[in-house]
Amino acid sequence: MHKTWWKILGSVLVIYTAIAGLLLGVPHLAILNETIRNLYFHVPMWFAMIVLFSISVFYSVKSLSSKSEIDDIKAVESVNAGIIFGLLGLITGAIWAKYTWGQFWSFDPKQNFAAISILLYFAYLILRNAIDEEQKRAKISAIYNIFAFPMMVVLLFVLPRLKDSLHPGNGGNPGFNSYDLDSRMRMVFYPACLGWILIGYWVYTIRFRIRSIENKQQHN
Repeated sequence: MHKTWWKILGSVLVIYTAIAGLLLGVPHLAILNETIRNLYFHVPMWFAMIVLFSISVFYSVKSLSSKSEIDDIKAVESVNAGIIFGLLGLITGAIWAKYTWGQFWSFDPKQNFAAISILLYFAYLILRNAIDEEQKRAKISAIYNIFAFPMMVVLLFVLPRLKDSLHPGNGGNPGFNSYDLDSRMRMVFYPACLGWILIGYWVYTIRFRIRSIENKQQHN
């Protein structure tokens, strides 16, 4: 039980998010209206992605000194899990955009930079597949990952602020501040963030175990 409590917690929080997110009241804001409920899914999925990419860069740094295959596997599988949630973030964001901006993809700066940040990590996976020698692959991909992470942060949090955007908080579209994100939404939003992060970490641990078993079978 002590090893699974966080999995149960994550599952409960995500189920709670789905139910409460659809049933509890939300502020009636111009442009957003009922679509604001997507905040419980779209934003937490991005948070889960960022946490998973943070885990990945940690193990990339660690693998450069340890030269451990385990650390290298943890780095790549956390990226694989992070990409899943990044794509879910893009999809939920595109659906949200359709109902608030009128089209799935409007080439809004935040949409564009978010897509580029995901492509950075697809490039990481392509780089790994292009190198056959294990130690060389681990070293080069670790170095790439260490540089990709701050680039992802800049793309998601810095560059979009330098341009006008339809995204909430820009261009007349209400932002999620203390006025907009009322107590009803906080009761769902904060548990949603924790729940999706825990589910994302669970996906990463499953992928890591599967990859470890595959590697052992290859070496036997």
